[in-house]
Amino acid sequence: MLPLVYHPAYSFPFDEKHRFAMSKFGRLFAYLNQRGLVDPSQLYRPAKAKASLIALAHDAAYVSQFIEGTLPFKAMREIGLPWSAQLVERSLISPVGTLLTAQLALRHGLACHVAGGTHHAHYDHGRGFCVFNDLAIAAKSLVKQGLAERVLIFDCDVHQGDGTARILADDSSVFTCSVHCKQNYPARKALSDLDVEVEKGAADEVYLLAVHDAMAQCAASFSPDLVIFDAGVDVFAGDRLGLLDVSMEGIRIRDESVLRFWRGRGVPVATVIGGGYDHDHAALAERHGSIFETAVQLKSDGVV
Repeated sequence: MLPLVYHPAYSFPFDEKHRFAMSKFGRLFAYLNQRGLVDPSQLYRPAKAKASLIALAHDAAYVSQFIEGTLPFKAMREIGLPWSAQLVERSLISPVGTLLTAQLALRHGLACHVAGGTHHAHYDHGRGFCVFNDLAIAAKSLVKQGLAERVLIFDCDVHQGDGTARILADDSSVFTCSVHCKQNYPARKALSDLDVEVEKGAADEVYLLAVHDAMAQCAASFSPDLVIFDAGVDVFAGDRLGLLDVSMEGIRIRDESVLRFWRGRGVPVATVIGGGYDHDHAALAERHGSIFETAVQLKSDGVV
């Protein structure tokens, strides 16, 4: 079965009208259970991160101010989430979840995290519902531990992974690739190692070609020991913050093509769920289920 990483603290009581669907993590885990995709023997629960782990990618003063609840109002407003002890707890657990998922992928070939993809968090501040950058933290930790020499972050969230790009700009051991909507947030883009911009309103054919071309370019210029795949579903045509016109079938094809491409080359893949925004949190959770359903199917078929 597929190694799965999850913690109940990922969802906590939160304003249901907020643009960020905090309930989606718990709803997604429940959906995966209903579909019979959770094997208790392959379910892993991450612990809280030590400050030293978070500090691999973030300024120590920022980390301590957030944990203590002393960040200035303007800084919390930029994050876009109200501070609470529960937010601190989930923000410390989720990066460990992505790191654990990556470690499991190195061991088993493929593993999935029921959270992660907080790619707008920068070195000394958070943005866009992102507090700490789990992608950068996990990649840097793997390299520091000697578990991987070269990590590819393949980000297919509809928004550019600007925080990831800036944190890892001078780190040659990590290659950042972002496939995103050109006209979407953030207005001021960072410079990833590879940016593939898709025009607003693009549908399946154009989008899937962009994803394939991005993978081909990554493979031609970088030989990763591990791929961390941000399988954001905010590319969906009905997403509140998406601006693209990709169908659910298009998302499924994307997920399958990414897993087949890298696993076919013998490269382990760790997945995170990335962004997705909808008034209907249950429908959103099912949308996020695509990467898990695809991964389980391909694994049971012996493909990955």
